[in-house]
Order: sequence, then C-alpha cells, then structure tokens
Amino acid sequence: MGKIKTHRASAKRFSVTGTGKVKMNHSHHRHKLGLKDQKRKRHLRTADYVQGKTASNIKTLICK
Repeated sequence: MGKIKTHRASAKRFSVTGTGKVKMNHSHHRHKLGLKDQKRKRHLRTADYVQGKTASNIKTLICK
C-alpha cells in the first residue's frame, strides 16, 4: 500500500499544535496597510485556529 504524500501548499500555511489544534495565520496583512485601521491590523497579526470539519481535512492533507 502506498503512502499519502504531504500537500506542500497546505503544510506551508497550517501547522498542528501539540494538543492537536490546527493553527493558521490571517490573510490581508501584506499590502495596502495604510487603508486598514490599527485595530484591524493588530488582529490580523495574531494566529487563529481552524474549526470543525475543516481542521480534520487539513490534518489529512499535512499528514501530522
């Protein structure tokens, strides 16, 4: 039986924590930052966790 390869694009965007949660970074924090207010940029800086069925799908993609 063959092994499942890691989906490299997903592995670069998501990581699995020690407790099994899937961690991700927010988008929209690269350019046009002068249009966004400080509170929005501050919240985009912090990491977030993926919820529900999407988290289990991502775990299968990155094979951790």
